[in-house]
Amino acid sequence: MKKQFNRMKQLANQTVGRAEKTEVLSDDLLQIERRMEMVRVVSHNTHKRMVTCLQGHIGTDAEKRHKKLPLTALSQAMVDGGSQLGEESLIGKMMEVCGEAENRLASELLQHEVQIEKDVLDPLNQLAEVDIPNILKQRKQLARLVLDYDSARARWLQATKSIISGTNTQALTAKADLLKEEVDEAMNKMELCKDQLAADMYSFFSKEGDYARYYVMLLEAQADYHRKSLTVLESVLPTIQAQQDRVPRRVEWSATAMQQKHAVHPGLKKQKNRRNVVDPLLNYKFLEVGISQKNYQWLIQEKTTSWVMSSASIEI
Repeated sequence: MKKQFNRMKQLANQTVGRAEKTEVLSDDLLQIERRMEMVRVVSHNTHKRMVTCLQGHIGTDAEKRHKKLPLTALSQAMVDGGSQLGEESLIGKMMEVCGEAENRLASELLQHEVQIEKDVLDPLNQLAEVDIPNILKQRKQLARLVLDYDSARARWLQATKSIISGTNTQALTAKADLLKEEVDEAMNKMELCKDQLAADMYSFFSKEGDYARYYVMLLEAQADYHRKSLTVLESVLPTIQAQQDRVPRRVEWSATAMQQKHAVHPGLKKQKNRRNVVDPLLNYKFLEVGISQKNYQWLIQEKTTSWVMSSASIEI
């Protein structure tokens, strides 16, 4: 309790400038300390955002994790739908094949996320929540030991001044000797903590390349996952295409087919200007050749030019 009181008193005196503050860290160590705090913050934020990108739940059993993936649910829905439609349905066959492919994609995704968790997420969490906080905790411990040293040294200096001006020299000298021992003990603790902190800081600085490697491993894992997923898709697409090619094609009545069906026979064109006779509902130019609407409807259904010409009495 007394030591804590002395710390607070010394800190207050240093704050208002009435006492000197011992600087134990070099400029290089102070710069490393600032960088460590920044690395801790950005690593924590990156880890947090990376976890939200995962579709599975971290730390759960692999089988349970696979069942809870959205791709697994999609695969099961497709397989069930294909079973309900039956093998005779083309849609049912396609759903079964696609459902199996989605299940394989879910397995690849599960392996990818497990690898990301092991190689990237866990090391980042260790760095942001354990390694750097432990070093910063030592830094706070060093700050307390520095306060203890400064407080003991200030009291020792005050005691030595009292010996000169005091009357009870023997008692003051004994008190000063005790304070000198306290100063030496505080300095030894401070130096020991300082050396350990400096070693940990330099070790962190030397491993910065290893920490940066985590992000490279993330991209490598993503590239490998996408390659495997592409392999799955490329292996199933020929099967789907082959099944579609075996389906007999049906005649589709398009607008072009309908126009060809109702096209006017060449025999109904005037030889002089080759004017087309078109549908009376769209254009009434057929009246120019003297054909009534009733005869026109009858003429377009015939396929023999001579028979059409004789029935309609058209001059060609």
